[in-house]
Amino acid sequence: MNKYMKAAYDEALKSIETGEGGPFGAVIVKNGEIIAAAHNQVLAACDPTMHAEIAAIRLATRKLGRFRLNDCSIYTTCEPCPMCLGAIIWAKIPEVYFGANRKDAENAGFDDNYIYEYIKGTAPEKKITVRGLDREECLELFDRWLKKKNKIIY
Repeated sequence: MNKYMKAAYDEALKSIETGEGGPFGAVIVKNGEIIAAAHNQVLAACDPTMHAEIAAIRLATRKLGRFRLNDCSIYTTCEPCPMCLGAIIWAKIPEVYFGANRKDAENAGFDDNYIYEYIKGTAPEKKITVRGLDREECLELFDRWLKKKNKIIY
């Protein structure tokens, strides 16, 4: 087994053994060194965003003191869900290695397919309603942002 995937695997085992969340683990690697290792903590944190990949990204960004991880790779025991993939993209992580795929996760009871269908606009039923509201007022925030002198674009 790849040594980085083994570290992610060991993190997933922690999640299973502690009951903190689902059977998922992730590590972030920079220059051949693991700089962050985490497991799913959704149940322990009462936080639906506390997936292994998100937790690892949070640890890595704190450790490096920056929000871009463009010189890192992430190893995760399962194909990232849409939320985690979004976070990986926002963090600019250029390489993702995963063990099990999303169909494997679905077979274990972790079905994200409805999210993919929702994003594609092919979901048979909408589980949430998303509507625009007060656009003009909210556009003012972008105007203020664009006028700000010391902003950091991310």
